[in-house]
Amino acid sequence: MTTPRTEHLVLPGVLTAEQAAATVAGILAVQREDGAIPWFRGHHLDPWDHTEAAMALDAAGEHEAAERAYDWLARHQNTDGSWYAAYQDGDFAEVTDRGRETNFVAYMAVGVWHHYLSTGDDTFLDRMWPSVYAAMEYVLRLQQPGGQIGWKGEEDGSFTTDALLTGSSSIHHALRCALAIAEQREEAQPDWELAVGALRHAIRRHPERFLDKDRYSMDWYYPVLGGALTGVEAKSRVEKDWDRFVVPGLGVRCVVPNPWVTGGESAELALALWAMGESDRALEILQSIQHLRDEESGLYWTGYVFEDDAIWPRELTTWTAGSLLLAVAALGGDEATCQVFGGEQLPKGLDPDCCA
Repeated sequence: MTTPRTEHLVLPGVLTAEQAAATVAGILAVQREDGAIPWFRGHHLDPWDHTEAAMALDAAGEHEAAERAYDWLARHQNTDGSWYAAYQDGDFAEVTDRGRETNFVAYMAVGVWHHYLSTGDDTFLDRMWPSVYAAMEYVLRLQQPGGQIGWKGEEDGSFTTDALLTGSSSIHHALRCALAIAEQREEAQPDWELAVGALRHAIRRHPERFLDKDRYSMDWYYPVLGGALTGVEAKSRVEKDWDRFVVPGLGVRCVVPNPWVTGGESAELALALWAMGESDRALEILQSIQHLRDEESGLYWTGYVFEDDAIWPRELTTWTAGSLLLAVAALGGDEATCQVFGGEQLPKGLDPDCCA
């Protein structure tokens, strides 16, 4: 058993060292012996949120637990490189959603690269490479001629080619992490470089290629969080809809006009703000969602309906805690988290306007 590292997880008005340790312990308490991290015990596991929680464990120095989470993914990957969208309580034999969502599949690469940067474990990277490679190849089968990535594979083997901006932005991040892994292993992937360039171009220049989900805050900030928009473009996008989505003192709406703020979206926006160089605003967002903290478990409620003064749903989710810990780790200067979400050292791929 490792000792959690909490010195970089202490943030005024957000976490004390004791609270940080309690939040890490809360995630560990949900993790199964086989490495699976469901939303909470008795609920389902999805591969994206499982990976988010595993990255938070690495940020806290719980590397053995994080590695078990990635080993779970490697053991239970489908033969086509995908994972299913949901497994009851993290039991791979109890699939509750047989869709194969591309952003879920791709996100393993972000977690694997984060674990490698956290540990320097080349053996781990070599062991995970076949799974990362297969996952990326599955995802890129759904890339459309315009660069965007189709949403998911269906149970019957067909594909949904409509693209989601949030999902494609997350995949953009994952592809860059996969390219970093490939470079580290000296296994060039020129097709991936072309793919991530085309995807970034679609995100930056062709909003019409994505389904209209403008009401959702994730579509607002994910092009920034996923690294497709940086600099002036990122700042312009965030400023444009700030008042639409941010509820001062409470957090970030999940979807407008609903009076519902959520911890996960708020922490992700904070991470995007940090990546833009706006740490002060990131801190304010994280401070604003402390009303969602459950001190007994150390975890965070998913959301709050402010018109009714009601916690809803009554769920303490590992991924909400994980996203908060990752945002705090970035603000606290955790090197691996900063490299993964800062993006400066990630390969850009080949895009004719990537430096525009």
